[in-house]
Amino acid sequence: MALYILVGVVVVLILWAIATYNRLVGLRNQTQNGWKQIDVQLKRRHDLIPNLVNTVKGEMEFERDTLTQVVEARAKAVTATGPADAAVKEGELSQALGRLFALAENYPTLKANENVKALQEELTSTENKIGFARQFYNDIATKFNTAQQVFPANLIAGSFGFTPAELFEITAPAEREVPQVDLSIKK
Repeated sequence: MALYILVGVVVVLILWAIATYNRLVGLRNQTQNGWKQIDVQLKRRHDLIPNLVNTVKGEMEFERDTLTQVVEARAKAVTATGPADAAVKEGELSQALGRLFALAENYPTLKANENVKALQEELTSTENKIGFARQFYNDIATKFNTAQQVFPANLIAGSFGFTPAELFEITAPAEREVPQVDLSIKK
């Protein structure tokens, strides 16, 4: 009888270990998929930027520094590896694009240009998609990290070499600032 109990306990432990391992693999794969979804949106963003720069280049002759900063920030962002590096480099690119859009407001012909409007809308849409993809990634990465750290699953995670996933974090202090909106009517 004791032998049956011992065999039963061993079988339950083996089944638990298999289920825990499979859950961790599933969460790891979802985390990797979340990162790939961000990567797809970042690629789309990176592909749109040269079109925008080329469209505004002729009109913004005196703003070469801003255009150069956008191009350089894009080049850095394309080389990002992993969520932490991407967060820093994409933050720099977002700031450079923000400066470009702000300057574009000073050029009436650019504001009226349908190509510029369409590219700005595409970039805005892409920025929103990137934000949602980052949120999904952080949610699933947090579940994956938690699943690795809780007892007794941490025994399985450690034994099979599971490592925590990096989370996207705001690294630039300027990104934490609350935007100032002025809705007053100026005459």
